[in-house]
Amino acid sequence: MTDLKTAAVILAAGHGTRMKSALPKVMHEIGGRAMIAHVIDGAAALAPERMAVVIGDHAPEVGDFARTVRGDIAVAVQAPPQGTAHAVMQALPALKGFSGAVLVLYADTPLVTPQTLQALAGEIENGAAVAVLGFTPEEPGAYGRLKLDEKGALAAIVEAKDASPEELEITLCNSGVMAIDAAFLMKRLKDIGNDNAKGEYYLTDIVALARADGQPCAVIEADADEVLGVNSRVELAEAEAVFQDRMREAAMAAGATLADPLTVYFSYDTKLGKDVTVGQHVVFGPGVTVADNAEIKPFSHLEGASVAGGASAGPFARLRPGAALKTGAKVGNFVEIKKAVIGDGAKVSHLSYIGDADVGAEANIGAGTITCNYDGYGKFKTVIGKGAFIGSNSALVAPVTIGERAYVGSGSVVTEDVAPGDLALARARQTAIKGWAARFHDKHKARKK
Repeated sequence: MTDLKTAAVILAAGHGTRMKSALPKVMHEIGGRAMIAHVIDGAAALAPERMAVVIGDHAPEVGDFARTVRGDIAVAVQAPPQGTAHAVMQALPALKGFSGAVLVLYADTPLVTPQTLQALAGEIENGAAVAVLGFTPEEPGAYGRLKLDEKGALAAIVEAKDASPEELEITLCNSGVMAIDAAFLMKRLKDIGNDNAKGEYYLTDIVALARADGQPCAVIEADADEVLGVNSRVELAEAEAVFQDRMREAAMAAGATLADPLTVYFSYDTKLGKDVTVGQHVVFGPGVTVADNAEIKPFSHLEGASVAGGASAGPFARLRPGAALKTGAKVGNFVEIKKAVIGDGAKVSHLSYIGDADVGAEANIGAGTITCNYDGYGKFKTVIGKGAFIGSNSALVAPVTIGERAYVGSGSVVTEDVAPGDLALARARQTAIKGWAARFHDKHKARKK
């Protein structure tokens, strides 16, 4: 990173009608995080001095959400929408007194990397008045073309509808993302007119103003995937696919093994350590950390959970928020853990629900065990001591404590604390009624006849 000062203006005033959603377009999620949050995070990686988001008056919740992502972000309102230059104009008060590179970003273009933004800002540091992020799509179609001069500098942005046949042959296209020198922006933004078919003020016209002033303009090229804009559910799915590919590659590059990468799904903040093994069809929701040498077996779902080194979960395990597997702990198939700590080396091997609990080291939880943590009004905690053994098909009615090295007999419903080293049995005594079954069968066979 250089010492160049940066600011960011994020445009988020669109209606997003093609999403056909009551949720504002930029609040739709990629990798478990709203698109606008991805854009804020990307800009924040450059440690900008100022940040502003421009919203429409139809969606004040976008501004409210932006402040939860970054508390010092300024919120400006564009009403009614009159084009991109008009939108940036609304953010100028937040940039008053700023000197450096102003990044103009779009809240529905969530995949631009901090490295690319740094390269754009670097062009301003190198003397350009405007730097535009370009890309080469498979089908240039209606994208504006970036026309370069003989020195490779940006000469003009030509809209497709205004382009000559020769200009339409240009494959380098405009993404809309820009970096602009703050002093030049303050001086010339007001001079952009709206003499066009839509009567709107287009920020792309700032390139022509810079060239007219003899100011250099530059282009940085990015992959088409990086500047993918989201305007529909189909494009949202396309952006999600790009995001997931990035996360998979990053996880494997950092030392994790993904048995079938295309079936593993990540959230924006998933953290995997070295020598982690992830099986097929695993989903990581937000807030998951998996430490070195842990294993997540196939068809498991984790959210808001931590898995320590050497621990394992699955197959078909569900770790809900607050689940914490300590070193060497084992959670097996068809086990659900919620807001519970599974201690070092403890085992919950199959067919159990452990919620609002603290399971001690080396404890063993038998199949079918349930912590009954909810009485319809409140949640209560179960504490299972170190080395305790809970027999299969037991129900532990919280609040309750099972002492260290205690035993709970299979099929018990435990409502009172069990002292360390004790055996608890809470079930009816087995009795046998001689010949009852034979008489029962004979009676019903006769009735059928």
